[in-house]
Amino acid sequence: MPYGRQLADRVLDAVNAHDLDRLAACYDRHAVLVTPLSVCEGRESIVGYWKGLFEGFADLAMTVWNRVECAEPGFNEWMMTGTQTGTFALPDVVAGASGRRITVRGCGVLHTKSGLVAAHRHYFDLLELYCQLGFSLDID
Repeated sequence: MPYGRQLADRVLDAVNAHDLDRLAACYDRHAVLVTPLSVCEGRESIVGYWKGLFEGFADLAMTVWNRVECAEPGFNEWMMTGTQTGTFALPDVVAGASGRRITVRGCGVLHTKSGLVAAHRHYFDLLELYCQLGFSLDID
């Protein structure tokens, strides 16, 4: 199995275990994570991003439904599910615990450097997440 693929699986396993130490061990200290929610530069910032997700969604899980077998980059299509049991920071607003379930489809791609994640990007529909958390658009 190609190394990018193995590293992508290690990241997802650590996410599903909510294991911040294992996540930190996957990322280069200068890694960058880009998501619709934020841009994180450096290992500590990336671990903080995951910590915020775990605090907001105590049962957060990412289920892979398509793996692309390639050496570089590592690529997955996934379904992120969870129940918002804690506060969660969204762009421009902090959402209080709503008890709402989310089911968000997305994909992730990561690039490696010296056996660690150097760049990681997640793509998902932020509007879908907002709506599932009970926010609405005010269109005048």
